[in-house]
Amino acid sequence: MPAVSGIPTEGFLEVPGGRVHLFRGGAGDPLLFLHAAGGAGAWHEFHELLAASFDVIAPDHPGFGKSDDFPDVEAMDDLVYHYLDVLDALELERPHVVGASFGGWIAAELAVHSPHRIGSLTLLSAAGLRLDGHPVPDIFLMPPARLAATLFHDPTPAPAAAGPPDVDAILAAYRDATAMARFSWAPYLHDPKLERRLRRVSVPTLVVAPDDDRLIPVAHAHRYAERIPGATFASVAGCGHAMYFEKPAEFADLVASFAGQQSTE
Repeated sequence: MPAVSGIPTEGFLEVPGGRVHLFRGGAGDPLLFLHAAGGAGAWHEFHELLAASFDVIAPDHPGFGKSDDFPDVEAMDDLVYHYLDVLDALELERPHVVGASFGGWIAAELAVHSPHRIGSLTLLSAAGLRLDGHPVPDIFLMPPARLAATLFHDPTPAPAAAGPPDVDAILAAYRDATAMARFSWAPYLHDPKLERRLRRVSVPTLVVAPDDDRLIPVAHAHRYAERIPGATFASVAGCGHAMYFEKPAEFADLVASFAGQQSTE
């Protein structure tokens, strides 16, 4: 599915095990965006801003959004091989890889396993680590109101319901949560071996954190930046964990500025 400048294209990519749903838009060096636990199945303002400078490819993870379930993709190591299949199917040569939260964890594991397949790496408040004294709260146990307060620096009160809940939206959210649990329930949102393997990341890396992250403590981003050789750290003020929803322009500017300085050739 070729990139189209301006309006993104939506389609499906055949890879071993099933079909991947994705959006693609913009022009320039290829940039693969790996989404967080939320936000699958849609082209967001953040994507549009990046598409002004890059050929942005935004797939849904297995079991998320409109992608197939891929039942054989059972754990994080399977996700790494899944995304190697995606890179092969798209015929991408060392794209910029940007991952947010859960997607940042996938991106970090991909860069550890196959740094030669990546042009640059950007981690946006990536999950994946476990730090004593800086625990990650259990999102699976949070009621909706507490989850919003955890994800956003300034959560906007939800409007009064105009009617009954949208059944399709409820089912989609349940499916995404089920897929998230498949990959991150035990151990919870981390890989015990990842931190000691980050030394293998050999591509230019930017680690970004919102300064008011109540889900993934900022200490996790600092640890990523410390363990990845030559990594750069940046922070966005007045923002919570829902980074590319709460401050899309600020995060897009940081990603575009960093990736634009790296050659993928």
